[in-house]
Amino acid sequence: QVQLVESGGGLVQAGGSLRLSCAASGRTFTYDMGWYRQAPGKEREFVAGSRWGGSSTYYADFAKGRFAISRDNAKNTLYLQMNSLKPEDTSIYYCNAKNVAVLGREYWGQGTQVTVSS
Repeated sequence: QVQLVESGGGLVQAGGSLRLSCAASGRTFTYDMGWYRQAPGKEREFVAGSRWGGSSTYYADFAKGRFAISRDNAKNTLYLQMNSLKPEDTSIYYCNAKNVAVLGREYWGQGTQVTVSS
């Protein structure tokens, strides 16, 4: 069982930056981890991901060049650095962990609100 707790959200002006953190209760080395977001009235969408062990990262098109995902396996923590924020980035951001060895073993955090004012 892995529990995920996000933090770092808040209110920021357009053009500003935020760093989200996702602390995991267990070891996540063998988990693909990622960030998703969901705005009111919209479906949850993928933002950025990190392959197990931190071997590679991948991003949604809207995140490329502005967001950076990283992970500290020693601390079992996932990060999302968000720069040049836009009002359309306003969403609840969720952390996700998928075990690469056990099919269906997937966990979500409770989410952290990010609000970008214009």
